[in-house]
Amino acid sequence: MPEPSALIVLGCGYAGSAIARRAAGEGRRVVVTTRRDERGGGLAAEGFEVARTPADAADARALVTDGAFVVVCIPPDGVTDSAIAPGLSRAGAITYISTTGVYGESRGRVDDATPVSDAPTSRAAQRLAAEDVYRALGATVLRCPGIYGPDRGLHRRVIAGAHKIPGDGSRALSRIHVEDLASFALASEKVRGETFVVGDAEPAPHGDVVRWICDAYGVPYPPSIPLEEAHETLRGDRRVDASRAIDVLGVTLRYPSYRDGMRPAG
Repeated sequence: MPEPSALIVLGCGYAGSAIARRAAGEGRRVVVTTRRDERGGGLAAEGFEVARTPADAADARALVTDGAFVVVCIPPDGVTDSAIAPGLSRAGAITYISTTGVYGESRGRVDDATPVSDAPTSRAAQRLAAEDVYRALGATVLRCPGIYGPDRGLHRRVIAGAHKIPGDGSRALSRIHVEDLASFALASEKVRGETFVVGDAEPAPHGDVVRWICDAYGVPYPPSIPLEEAHETLRGDRRVDASRAIDVLGVTLRYPSYRDGMRPAG
């Protein structure tokens, strides 16, 4: 079997680190980038090759080896994506990690055929622009709902008493465990130019998820706030349907439900 190409993770934060660890665990050469020296030190201690996140095409060109698989996790700023994209021409495959926030006020089921918002927020508009930059290079785009894991997510905020229910809690909440996102990201190397929504298999009303967390951890149910006062990421009412991504990419979810991913340890 030929040796797999290098994986280069641009912007190695929470999701990027999980993707990098999974690939390294499979014996793959992994190069990660970050703008933060303290994060770079931690990543180097884990054994990764660490580089500075590229600022322009020349930086990217020097970093990306022939045939490398590039996963882009850089939050869009309206500048960096367009600046570095021309330097990714030697990549064998590119995947861009995006967000279901691009669907704006869409309610109900969201799948790969759902149109994005006609009037995106400035944040969503930057995401869509970044998607287009990488899609022009043949990249695949993964649109994710809220990403969580053992040490981060809704359950951690509820346990810490730092969460408030948006509105009456009836709006649907989708999510994806960071390990399942890593599975989708690595599997996406085999396709080109696709756009997938990814998420777990059990979207549920926000209040139902929080009530389960409270019961599981023995903590009080949090107070509510008016919907308009909640962060925009908590105002959605979307049930992500990732069935096409699961089928095309051949991914088996490790955490198909919040009950699997947020269950107390032990």
